[in-house]
Amino acid sequence: MTENYGTLYIVGTPIGNLEDITYRAVRILSEVDIIAAEDTRHSLKLLNHLEIKKPLISYHDNNRISRAEELVEKLKEGNNIALISDAGMPAISDPGEELIALAIKEDIKITVIPGCTASIAGLIISGLTTRRFAFEGFLPQKHSERVKHLESIKYEERTIIFYEGPHRVKDMLKDCHSGLGDRPCS
Repeated sequence: MTENYGTLYIVGTPIGNLEDITYRAVRILSEVDIIAAEDTRHSLKLLNHLEIKKPLISYHDNNRISRAEELVEKLKEGNNIALISDAGMPAISDPGEELIALAIKEDIKITVIPGCTASIAGLIISGLTTRRFAFEGFLPQKHSERVKHLESIKYEERTIIFYEGPHRVKDMLKDCHSGLGDRPCS
């Protein structure tokens, strides 16, 4: 790690209840120079709730490549940056992995501030086995691609975790039933 570079903090944020943020996350968000946020308007609500006033820079799916380069330059200048997503952990089905990979390549220190993760919370409350599980994230949006992917995991015996938006969940569940068979789900 280069001594005069800043640190990139990957900070978990609440997935519903604003009180689910850790003391450490609040401290880090209060101390960093810049906060890179998936949606600055959404993140501003959290920061206002926490009474934190820091410069916000957008970092989302549409600008993640160019913005990662910009943020790494700011880190090289000595700025400490916190990366947050709208809810949960950055880089888990949210923007972040490109920035993290580039920071590693540039020998920038990275620290993870653990927090809520929807996949684990959902797994625990599901009542399904938690001993072994596979995280699949979002399935492809196109029906044909989704069916093809489900076919590739048809014989998976572990609990499978999927993410899906509320407006597509019915179609996704129908495809899961067709592609994976009659299995318990939550």
